[in-house]
Amino acid sequence: MRKIAAVALSLFLTCGPAFADDTPKDGDPQPAQTAKKKTTKPPAKSATAVLAEQVEALRQTLEAQQQQIQQLKDALAQRDAAIGDAKSAAAAADAKATEADAKVATVAASTAEVKTTTTTLSSDVADLKLGNDALKGAVQDTQKKIVAGESPSTIHFKGISITPGGFLAAESVTRTRALSADVNTPFTTVPFGAVDLAHATESNFSARQSRLSLLAETKLGSATIGGYYEVDFLSAGTTSNSRQSNSYTWRTRQAFAQASWENGWIVTGGQMWSMATENRKGIYNRQESTPGLIDAQYNVGYTWARQYGFRVVKDFGGKFALGMSVEEPQATIGGRGFSTVTTINSAAAPATIVTSGATTATTGNFFLNAPGASGGLYNAFDATGYTVNKAPDLIFKAAADPRIGHYELFGIVSFFRDRIYPCGVVGTNAKDTVVPAVPTSLTGTCASATPTVVSSFGATNFNTTGGGLGASALWTAFNKNVEFGVKAVGGDGIGRYGSAQLADATARPDGTLALIRTGHGLARVEWHVTPKFLVYSYYGAEYAWRAGYKGYNAVTVTKTAAIPATPPTAANPLGTPTIPATTTTTFSLNGIGGYGNVAANNSGCATEGVPLNDFNPSNGANCAGDIRIIQEGTLGFWYRFYGGPKGRIQFGVQYSYLGKNAWSGTGGVPAGGLAIGSKANDNMIFTSMRYYIP
Repeated sequence: MRKIAAVALSLFLTCGPAFADDTPKDGDPQPAQTAKKKTTKPPAKSATAVLAEQVEALRQTLEAQQQQIQQLKDALAQRDAAIGDAKSAAAAADAKATEADAKVATVAASTAEVKTTTTTLSSDVADLKLGNDALKGAVQDTQKKIVAGESPSTIHFKGISITPGGFLAAESVTRTRALSADVNTPFTTVPFGAVDLAHATESNFSARQSRLSLLAETKLGSATIGGYYEVDFLSAGTTSNSRQSNSYTWRTRQAFAQASWENGWIVTGGQMWSMATENRKGIYNRQESTPGLIDAQYNVGYTWARQYGFRVVKDFGGKFALGMSVEEPQATIGGRGFSTVTTINSAAAPATIVTSGATTATTGNFFLNAPGASGGLYNAFDATGYTVNKAPDLIFKAAADPRIGHYELFGIVSFFRDRIYPCGVVGTNAKDTVVPAVPTSLTGTCASATPTVVSSFGATNFNTTGGGLGASALWTAFNKNVEFGVKAVGGDGIGRYGSAQLADATARPDGTLALIRTGHGLARVEWHVTPKFLVYSYYGAEYAWRAGYKGYNAVTVTKTAAIPATPPTAANPLGTPTIPATTTTTFSLNGIGGYGNVAANNSGCATEGVPLNDFNPSNGANCAGDIRIIQEGTLGFWYRFYGGPKGRIQFGVQYSYLGKNAWSGTGGVPAGGLAIGSKANDNMIFTSMRYYIP
């Protein structure tokens, strides 16, 4: 009895007061009731209002959970009261001790269950609070974007994703030898000492590399279709100038349409980077590995073209790809000394000035390109003209992306055609005013009935095929902060695919084409010193082999009009007799020519010429200067002040040293004569401030 009473009293003293304090009083306030919502249909709400309502709903849910917890506390208090009654009964009667103990055990079990439920509810409340905080953060971020006027970088229109891009640029270039050029450097025109511009510097400022682009894409079943358009202002129309309005034309860089399928097939057509251009991964458009330079002509040794192409690519899971492209053909001609007939028709003049008022006409024995027809929207003022190649260029490419590096192997096939005229360079001095005792007659291969008369007799087309191979590799190291790359290309008739634009072909004495063998390569290192600071270095070279020939003929016919007699005058009592018309023909037979001829004349390459007038500086004389090798080394950096959702703004400086070496020549002296070479160089500094559209 005494033991049972002591236990009951101990339970009462230990648990009773606490339970009593938790018991709600009749006067305690009850939880507020939620007001009923109106049944009228609310007006359309903004995104911010919808999010605010969601937050309010979560708050109300939290209050409901708190009410449930309070109710559980009330139930716990009631059970505590029952325990107290049990303890009192145990103290009053020893006979009911066993029953009281059983009740206590039952109540304890119920209490544990209630505590477990309470713990679970507390965990749910904590999760709800975290979710509520995250939602509040999302709402606040959205509100900030709306207030700041931000919009997504991609515009959605009729199911099409449209992404604008590009940059605005303020750039400059300073050269120690003037080229009269913008921020794109015409590498092959770096002047020898004979050229007046070689003795002057230049500083040009430009915003013309500023670029705009537009990408449009949409899904069509298992395919993604779309197109890409990119423009800048680095072109010149016939009225372009740097005077008051400083106006230049809008230039299309890229404009192509594309369809790609989930099985790896990609078909693209339009103007784009040539497939000969290196990619960073696979064979994907807009993934070209272009040098990060300010110079818009990039670096000597870089392989590229932007021209029409129709390509088909099969990608094998991003690890390997095969592609074939049909691209725009073009041929560039180099060398000198080609066979010609020049006729000079002199107007009536004193006999001592036979060329006064003269008109000159020259004919040759082949043509390769033609000037554009203005009505056909081609440039009629471009001296290089447009090719008449019979077929497009074909390019094949394989690209591999193993775990380390990116590797490419490609081939180019080019088809060349010119039209030759066997009777285009013929003549005789048998009709000269003073006929030689033994007249010279130049017929060549002309089979005309009048073989010494220039005509189109026997004209025919001449076809030849050129091409080359190239390979490249690109690696990253040091956690992808340093990038290394090398590329090499070689072949016949592929000079125009190099950044320096060495010639594709030259002409033999009979007018047929001789393709020039060229090779070019580029090595690069780009180092991301920090996320904002990039340092880069490039070295590239392009080399052209000799393609010189002997046997070129040049005929010059000078015709002087008759000078009529004049009657006697006081100043000239005897007058002047009639001076009859004259014809004189001269020949230059078996001459040298082609590209890099060993007997070429470079004797004047170091002698500065005299300008023709205030608008035409001299280009020098007696300087064949066919390029053997041209090299460029570049060092520069970019510093990004800001890069984020607002776009990117950065500043860069580039220094380049350019060296050009010509093939040596003996100046026509027979074998054993002194060979004279020629060299030229230029130092160039570029600056650029750019803002990129986000």
